[in-house]
This record gives sequence, C-alpha cells and structure tokens, in this order.
Amino acid sequence: MATQERPIGFWLKLVDQLVDDQFGASFEEHGVTRRQWQMMNLLVEGPASQKQLADGLRPFFPAVETGTSEELIEELRESGWVALDAEQYQLTDLGRRSLENLRGAVDRIRGLMTEEITEEEYAALLTVLQRMARNLGWDGDVASGPAVDT
Repeated sequence: MATQERPIGFWLKLVDQLVDDQFGASFEEHGVTRRQWQMMNLLVEGPASQKQLADGLRPFFPAVETGTSEELIEELRESGWVALDAEQYQLTDLGRRSLENLRGAVDRIRGLMTEEITEEEYAALLTVLQRMARNLGWDGDVASGPAVDT
C-alpha cells in the first residue's frame, strides 16, 4: 500500500507515537516524565491540589490513575521542583528554572515536527482535526480536551 493510501487513523497514531517518543527521550535526559512536565505547566498558573493536577492530565493520559499521579508529583517534590503547602502543590524557584530549561527542549521538538510546514498549513491542520473531533462527538468542552500545551 502506498503511503498516501494509508487511512487517517494510521497517520494520527503514528504521529502521536513519534511525538511521545521524542518528548519521552528528551524529558528523560532532564530527569522528568512527560506527565511531570505537564504537571509543572499546570502549576505555572498557580497552586493546585493533587486532584486538580490529575484532572488536568486526564485528556492526555486517560488511563492515569490517581496513585500514579500522586507518585509523579511526589517525585517532583523530592527533587525540590514542587512544594506542598496546605494540600496545594506549587512550583518552587528551582522548578520554574527547570521548566524553563525543558521549554527549550520542547521548542526544539516542535521545530523539528513542523519543519517544512507553513504556519498556514499547520493552522489548517489544527482546524480540520478540531472539526473532525466535533463531528465525532467532542463538544469542545475544555474539561474533555487538552488543558496543557504539548
């Protein structure tokens, strides 16, 4: 089968896996997981409870169980990147600096991913994917869609 004849599901799953692989390898070099990076991004907006963090990750990692989220945030706490005060997690100064370093890696991956793709093509792709999601039942509710930029 020629590559252009493959169905959209093939391309969506392949690109998703390749993105996961790139982010996973890059974050591993920095000593965090993608989930932890996304938790840190949620905390940029302000303190959050463990439940708020788990809920914020659910669109990206639907299979993530509460215990797993708790373990991941505790690892960030042990590393000094996150602090817990009155059951609210927040980024420390070290966590903010570390997140800024991670953003450089993210920018590099995003640049690689969109190489030879114009801004117009990228915007059109996102518009079409959003329309497809709505056609398949997504209501556009923020709670049922991505809450963190990846």
